[in-house]
Amino acid sequence: MKARFSLVAALAISAAGLTIVGDALAGELSSSEKLEIKVESQKLDENTRLLWDRFGGFCQIAEWHPVVFSCTEGKDNGAIYRTLSLKDGGKIKEKLLSRGATSYRYAIVESPFPVKNYEAEFSMTPMNGEVDLVWSAKYEPADGKSDSDAQKSIDGVFRDGIASIKAKLPDVPGLETEKELQKQ
Repeated sequence: MKARFSLVAALAISAAGLTIVGDALAGELSSSEKLEIKVESQKLDENTRLLWDRFGGFCQIAEWHPVVFSCTEGKDNGAIYRTLSLKDGGKIKEKLLSRGATSYRYAIVESPFPVKNYEAEFSMTPMNGEVDLVWSAKYEPADGKSDSDAQKSIDGVFRDGIASIKAKLPDVPGLETEKELQKQ
C-alpha cells in the first residue's frame, strides 16, 4: 500500500510540475472585445469613417474610455508615444507600432497593469452592413503575477472601453445605425 501511495504521489507531483512548466512556456495570454455596429449598408464606408473619426485616433481614447482622464501624444527618437493619465492617478505609456486607415497597433512601455510584452490592436472593419470594432491584445503576466490577474485586468479594460463606445454611439453626428433607420 505504501509503495502504491508513493507512486501515485510521485505521479501527481510530476504532473503538477509539468503543468507549471507548460504554463511558463505557454505564457502568452490574449484578450479581445468586439462590437458589431449595424449601419446602413449603402453608407458603410461613410459610417466607418464617422466612427473612426470619433473613436479611432491614437489619443482619442481619453474621449471614450471611462478610466482615462487625459492623453498626451508625443515623439521620441522618431517613434510616436501616448501617455494616458488615469482617473485614479496612474499613468500608462504606450508606443504606436503601426497605423492603417482604420486601425492601429501599439505596445505598452510602462503601466500599472500586471502584464509585460503587451501588444494590442484597435481596428474597425466594414463588412456586410456592419462595422466590426475589435480591440485585442497578446501579453504575458508580469513577473510574480498570475495569468488570472493579468487576464482579468486587460479583459476589464477592454470590456469597459467597448461598453463606453457602445453607449456613445447615439452621440456620433451623422451616423446611421440600423436602430436609427428603424425609427424613421
